[in-house]
Amino acid sequence: MRSTLHTILTKFSLVLVLGLSACASLFAPPSTPTPAIPTSTPVPPTATPPPSVAKVNGEYITAVEFQAELERYKLARTSLGLTVSEEEANKTVLEDLIAQVLLSQAAREANFTLTESDLQSRIDSLAESVGGAEALSAWQSAHGYDDASFRLALQRSAEAAWMRDKIIADVPTSMEQIHLRQILTYNEGDARAALEELKAGTDFDALAAAYDTITFGELGWIPRGYLLDAKAEEAVFALQAGQYSDIVATEAGFHIFKAVERGEQPLSPDALLTAQELALRNWVAEQRAQGEIVLVP
Repeated sequence: MRSTLHTILTKFSLVLVLGLSACASLFAPPSTPTPAIPTSTPVPPTATPPPSVAKVNGEYITAVEFQAELERYKLARTSLGLTVSEEEANKTVLEDLIAQVLLSQAAREANFTLTESDLQSRIDSLAESVGGAEALSAWQSAHGYDDASFRLALQRSAEAAWMRDKIIADVPTSMEQIHLRQILTYNEGDARAALEELKAGTDFDALAAAYDTITFGELGWIPRGYLLDAKAEEAVFALQAGQYSDIVATEAGFHIFKAVERGEQPLSPDALLTAQELALRNWVAEQRAQGEIVLVP
């Protein structure tokens, strides 16, 4: 069923499992933006640039905020029992901070405005959630914020969340999909034997059930962009209803796919989440390509 496809070929789980509130705001499902405690401090351009790791269209990502995010990211991974190299951690955190800045800048260009009243309401809500104003003030101090930089950080987080929701709201909830079944084997020899049986006239569904007695090879309706492996997606969407593919090798094994039917269908919750993630990533990639992003060695 669908969960089997997740394990084998999909991006249902978001690639970045981060402990950063900024990342949560970028890649969570759409919601009214109420960001958690902000994790980055936008710094206006000054005559003397602050020590920074990057500048995004003139807006600095400071070394201080980057290091704070890096430590929180590492702690989050450790708490999940996961390890990450220093290089991978640095790249993940920097990419997320750049994405957040790009989103917040686009929100301002789209005339999104967070009023002082709205901003104060968010701060009051955060204070209540962490045990009061003194606890929030202590958190700010521990992470290098003063009141002004904290307010700027929260504003940027809200702007980024608003723009994120705007982008993913445009993702269609229905699109062309293929109802897919597969025969999955874990060595090429078995896959070639299965393909020969199919060519000899063996029923695909019966053979798929013999290889998988739990799901019978059923993968459900699949939209473009849902399969993790590019070769698999290309093979699948070349099929017409009733056709089966040649052997497709992926990291999960050796597949023979069958298109049961194809047509316009509503997206499943997982497929919609994947489509939203893809739309957001594509948007960020496009903005990066068009923007002026300077990384500090």
